[in-house]
Amino acid sequence: MTMILRAGDVVVDDWMVLEDGRTDPPPAGGRVIVTLARWRAERETLLAAHDAVAVLVPNTADIEEVYAQIADRPLIVLQFPAFTDGRALSQAVVLRKRLGFKGELRAIGDVIRDLVFWLGRCGFDSIVPRHDQNLHACREALREITVAYQAAADAHAPVWIRRRAGAAVN
Repeated sequence: MTMILRAGDVVVDDWMVLEDGRTDPPPAGGRVIVTLARWRAERETLLAAHDAVAVLVPNTADIEEVYAQIADRPLIVLQFPAFTDGRALSQAVVLRKRLGFKGELRAIGDVIRDLVFWLGRCGFDSIVPRHDQNLHACREALREITVAYQAAADAHAPVWIRRRAGAAVN
């Protein structure tokens, strides 16, 4: 049983990752995550065999180019191969703000606590931190900064808009 952050809460992950190159057939039913390459190759078979299929997009993919192929997926997973590689942050902002993706957006890979707040700002709904990271500390990182100075893909109104509207800023 894998625990993840979803919408700021620690929950049991209800998705299973189907690894590429697996020799035994994947179990039927359930909610599965497959790579973009596998989705392209086995789309109809996957849809027929599972309750829901999500797609893992590498951070090297042009998200605008592949969006038409994955726009209807209930979950898009973006990969962080290294915590110093922020290309998936840019992909998330493009998905949310430019392309209007409304489904669940998940971050996986080398996700550390220091990155978690920024994942939320860029529009990620669910986060799978690296195994050596404390899940509850990562959860707290989502609420660590309460004042935003710039607009982002999350619901935080920038401080200058709040001030202009006469709202209290704290």
